[in-house]
Amino acid sequence: MRDGPDIAEIASLIGDPARSQMLMALLDRRAWTAGELAREAGITAQTASAHLAKLEAGGLIVLERQGRHRYAALADGGVSDALEALLRLAARQPKPKRRPGPRDPALRHARSCYNHLAGEVAVQLADHFLALGWLKAVADDGWRVTKPGERGFGDVLGIDIGALGERKPLVRPCLDWSERRPHLAGPLGTALLESLFSRGWVRRGEGRAVAFTRRGEERVAALVKDST
Repeated sequence: MRDGPDIAEIASLIGDPARSQMLMALLDRRAWTAGELAREAGITAQTASAHLAKLEAGGLIVLERQGRHRYAALADGGVSDALEALLRLAARQPKPKRRPGPRDPALRHARSCYNHLAGEVAVQLADHFLALGWLKAVADDGWRVTKPGERGFGDVLGIDIGALGERKPLVRPCLDWSERRPHLAGPLGTALLESLFSRGWVRRGEGRAVAFTRRGEERVAALVKDST
């Protein structure tokens, strides 16, 4: 056997249908109880507990006990990135008359992808940031924040680019599961979603759905208009 990480072990953990359903539920970045995840996966609570123990041992989730309940959450953003990548791969499989991505219109419109915004609106925002010149395409299909972008993200969205730290890249294109075009990920993607919540432009919807408030819709529409 070759030396190195054993991807087969991780793949087997994710590949079980019940465990994959529970992991998909945890993509909304909220902690779920074992009972809630059992219902989501359509299995008994005892079976769910066994699955959660395996996922915890494999480093994919963390479990925390509060009172009578145990709460599960994804271990970190790396796990969510891997799950989103698998969702995009799965959507490539030939399935006639099926659109890729979630069927729920609310999820297709806007949803959380662990720590950043995904869906139709997220892709539209990425397009407009590029059109405004706040982002610029660079080699290897990446993006970088421009000087006008540093001012724009600060003035319009209250995002201090300098405060995002030295992690590189600050922003990266993430191929959207349902739209098949990129949205913002990386530290800037995280800061964007946090800004939308803090300003009251969006609120949590059902599951992973993100619902724009009337003020949020107006401000996003104004931003979009500025780039046309």
